[in-house]
Amino acid sequence: MVKLVKLISPFALLATLAALGSPAVSADLPRKPVYKAPPIEYLWNPWQIRVRALGVITRNSGHVDQVASSGLATSDTIVPELDISYFFNKNIAAELILGVTRNHVTGTGSINGLDVGKAWLLPPTLTLQYHFTDFGAFKPYVGAGVNYTWFFDQSAGNSLNNGVIITNSHLHNAFAPAVQFGFDYMIDQHWGWNVDAKKLWLRPSWDGVAGSTPITGKVNLDPWLLGTGITYKF
Repeated sequence: MVKLVKLISPFALLATLAALGSPAVSADLPRKPVYKAPPIEYLWNPWQIRVRALGVITRNSGHVDQVASSGLATSDTIVPELDISYFFNKNIAAELILGVTRNHVTGTGSINGLDVGKAWLLPPTLTLQYHFTDFGAFKPYVGAGVNYTWFFDQSAGNSLNNGVIITNSHLHNAFAPAVQFGFDYMIDQHWGWNVDAKKLWLRPSWDGVAGSTPITGKVNLDPWLLGTGITYKF
């Protein structure tokens, strides 16, 4: 009996030591590192452009000073438009809107149907915007600024109406305040879709000659500029 105990004891002792040593050995082994791809970092670029189709919807208001109960109506148009934005940071941007449109002025009221004249307009508008950045790909903004409109390539109606012919029709360049709101929906880092609305309070003075009599007036264009198109962020 004594010999059996002596025979088994060394093996039991080795097994015990192996069991006790296993955790220590495995704990000492270096762990295999877990590889994680570094986050993608995009370089900040402050420039952005948009190309839009723009609807110009005017107020159809105005008057000729020398004619009682007279009114003026202006045509609505759809034109291409380009705007360029510069971001001072992720929220604040300045935007310059460029485009040209043709305008046709006719008489209403007591001069209904009178062809007053036509002119091309170059109405650059500069706005300062605040962009909201807490809605993911949906990025709304609001803005306010100033417009200055040049009238060029002007022509009088030169059509007879109730014995009156308008000649030397001339719209005068004018400043106008502007407000703006819209949004970009970004498809990826660079490309997006834009919807934009601007309101201008544009009221240029006007003069011409009716027969041989100089006349003056004011055209209240006050247009809504409603646009949609493509955004590209550099």
